[in-house]
Amino acid sequence: MSLPEFKAPQKQSAPAVPQLPVQLNVGGRLFSTTLSTIRKHPESKLAEMLRAQSDATGCCFIDRDGSHFGAVLQFLRAETLPTDNIKEVHREAVFYNIKPLIKRLEESPQLFGELVGRQQFLARVPHYKENIEVLIRIARAEAIAARHSTIMMCVLRTEEDLGSYDSAVSSLEADKESVVTFGPWKAGPSVKDLLDCVKMDIESQGYRVSIQRHVVDKGFGFRTYNFFYNLIFTWW
Repeated sequence: MSLPEFKAPQKQSAPAVPQLPVQLNVGGRLFSTTLSTIRKHPESKLAEMLRAQSDATGCCFIDRDGSHFGAVLQFLRAETLPTDNIKEVHREAVFYNIKPLIKRLEESPQLFGELVGRQQFLARVPHYKENIEVLIRIARAEAIAARHSTIMMCVLRTEEDLGSYDSAVSSLEADKESVVTFGPWKAGPSVKDLLDCVKMDIESQGYRVSIQRHVVDKGFGFRTYNFFYNLIFTWW
């Protein structure tokens, strides 16, 4: 007579933990999500903030503009990338230290050229950022009772251009002390590319500017230099 076959009791799976909603107040904008979404990247600053901040109602308040937080939250939910306001969402991703979102955005066409092309070029132009601030400071100082401020720029593309700098500056009738000089640089972009960058970066701060070549008319036989440009601020 055979013994009855012994069957081990099957383990019952643990009941699923309910995904309780989490309320986020980002600069006055309210969002609802779950802890698993917020903690999808546990090393992020956002996950750390939720562990550290909550009020009596369980709502986490983040004192930051929430205009683009929805795009950040949507990436955490479904890894969906935004199609608009890429730079603004990237800034939020950096603030919250969500590294996968930062990487994906920096690979997008909208940011790739700026970060990999333009910014790497400008990093090779000596004192570029400082010169932008000097241009703005001089322009503001000269804006008293005037519609326009005109600042002279000297752009030296090569070391050979730099060698002619003293002679070129001596040919100017303008105040030589107020000339802001860029270059030389060891990179492919041209003088026009540099001028476009100057205009773009000043306009990004809310100013209206245009750039014209500075023309010197000294008569026949006088040597002229193509290093000088007028940067014109328009105030009203």
